[in-house]
Amino acid sequence: MTDAVMYLTAMDGRALNLLGALVDALHDRMADAGTQVSGLGASAPAALATLQACPGESVESLSRVLGITNSGAVRLVDRLAGAGLVERRPGRDARSIAVHLTPAGSAVALQIVSRRRETLRHALAGLRPQERAVLGTMVERVLAELSTDRHSADRICRLCDYVICPQDRCPVERAVA
Repeated sequence: MTDAVMYLTAMDGRALNLLGALVDALHDRMADAGTQVSGLGASAPAALATLQACPGESVESLSRVLGITNSGAVRLVDRLAGAGLVERRPGRDARSIAVHLTPAGSAVALQIVSRRRETLRHALAGLRPQERAVLGTMVERVLAELSTDRHSADRICRLCDYVICPQDRCPVERAVA
C-alpha cells in the first residue's frame, strides 16, 4: 500500500470514528431530552412523535416503526394511556385498535420534536450557514442511501418534524417512493 492510500484510509477511518461519536452523542442527548419531556421510557418519545404525524396507527404498526415486539408495543400503549397521553379507538377492521393522541399527548409530542430540534440546533451552532447547507446536502444523500424500503423509512423518520420536512420534500420518502 502506498503512503497516500494508507493516509486516505486512516483519514477515512478517523472520519468514520468521529461520525460515530457524533451520532452517539446526538442520540444520547435527544433520547435524554425525549424521556425528560415524556417522563416515560425510551420508546415513548418516538411513539408519541409517530402518532402526532400518523394519527390512528395500530399497535402492530407502532411495534414495527419502533422496532419493538408486539407485546412491548401493547405495554407501551398501556403506559401511554395510563399517563393520559393516548387513547384507543376502534381500528380499520374489527380486530385492530387505532391509537390516537389525547390533547395532552399531542402537547408532549410537540415538545419532544421541539427539544430534538433544539438539541440539533445547539450541536450545529458553531457551523457557518454555508457549512450547514453543505451538511444538509450530504445528510440528505446518506439518508436516501439508508432508506431501503417502507419499514426503514418509517424507522428513520419516527421522530421527524413533518412541518419542517414535509413528505413531499423528504429525502427518505423520495427514496422509497
